[in-house]
Amino acid sequence: MLPELGRLVRLQQLDDAMTAARQAIDAFPGKSDALNARIESHTNTLAMAQQRLDEHKNARQELEKDVAQVQTRLTRFKEQLMEVKTNKEYHAIQAEIATADAEVQRLEDRILEHMLESDELNAEMISAKQALESDQVAVSTERDTLENENADLKAKLTQHSSDRAVLVNEISVQTMSLFDTLSRGRKGVALGEAKDGRCSVCQVRLRPQLYNEVRRNTALLQCESCQRILYYPSESGVATESP
Repeated sequence: MLPELGRLVRLQQLDDAMTAARQAIDAFPGKSDALNARIESHTNTLAMAQQRLDEHKNARQELEKDVAQVQTRLTRFKEQLMEVKTNKEYHAIQAEIATADAEVQRLEDRILEHMLESDELNAEMISAKQALESDQVAVSTERDTLENENADLKAKLTQHSSDRAVLVNEISVQTMSLFDTLSRGRKGVALGEAKDGRCSVCQVRLRPQLYNEVRRNTALLQCESCQRILYYPSESGVATESP
């Protein structure tokens, strides 16, 4: 392969790798936020479960207070029953006692319902807490992996940038000017493989004569459609420079 063409292929590979690294680095905050959102979601679920349980507990305590008040009245009615002197008073207090007994029964039934519901709410809270703790461990592991990957990407980006600077110095000014012009105008892709008689980037079929010339890799030839510099990959899939 023409040495200048081989350098351009390597330069394009570096630019592609740098673009991919930058995109991955730019995506890091979003991935980190997604991990935070997972924990926040579990935390909110646990908080809501705890709130429902607390509200339920408070409501049950209010019912127990109501039962205590009714039982106090019931005790007073029973004491008054021992002191009545007429049948009318006796029947009136009996009616009050019956009403109070019914009220106690109703309240105790509601308390029993609350107890059963509390068991369910407590199970929900325990489940939410376990889910939070489990995902905290998973998120911690994922975050460590993500941060390590991000650090590796930054290191690779720095290395690629250094390698690119060295490589650019080995390419003629005229060729670099062409490469930069094409890269700016073609979304960062200045080179394209010639494969199966086509430019692999724009997919336009090449003239047979041009395709055959490109396959020799002995000159800087451009796609007649997208203007990208064409090269023919080696059998290994990796373009190499001639000695």
